[in-house]
Amino acid sequence: MSETKGINNKLLILELIGGNEKAFSELFNIFCNDVYAYSLSMLKNNALAEEIVQDVFLNIWLHRDRLNPDLSFKSYVFTITRNLTFNLISKVANSDKLKEEVFYTSQKSYSPIEDTIAEADYEAIRTQAIEQLPPKRRMIFEMSRNQEMSYEEISKELNISVSTVKGQMSKALAEIRNFLETHGDVTLLITLISSRWLE
Repeated sequence: MSETKGINNKLLILELIGGNEKAFSELFNIFCNDVYAYSLSMLKNNALAEEIVQDVFLNIWLHRDRLNPDLSFKSYVFTITRNLTFNLISKVANSDKLKEEVFYTSQKSYSPIEDTIAEADYEAIRTQAIEQLPPKRRMIFEMSRNQEMSYEEISKELNISVSTVKGQMSKALAEIRNFLETHGDVTLLITLISSRWLE
């Protein structure tokens, strides 16, 4: 059954590459609900999830000549979805209006119990992200974020140069961002960026 579905999808993709709008419409109908659900699970916001769906399929249509009918179209679709969702992070972090939509409007539909579970999950992921840092880098990061020490204070405390502290912090932030993108929830990443925890 799945093999037949794969063959049918391949034929539709070949038609799409040729500019067939009906084939595009069929592929949209097959995958749009999955893309929406995937995006919604990360962003917790209906309007933004719907926007991602539109952007994903617009991207596919505009770049249909790049499609490879021999590769998994589903994987391609979800890769685009993930990338566009992460692109949205910077917009949200720099827009008060979008922040309000993501953090306040969307939260009205969730119960306090769900919020508590989410906070516990976020804290666990954040802790894992810090724990995977090399020991000295983790120490510098925690002194900066948990103890709110300046780079100058850290350099004196550890007897290292300020430039070394800055370098270690820069690497720590990059590693934590990468960890959260790979293992975490996009909403958590947006939260940490907007709260300047990852700056």
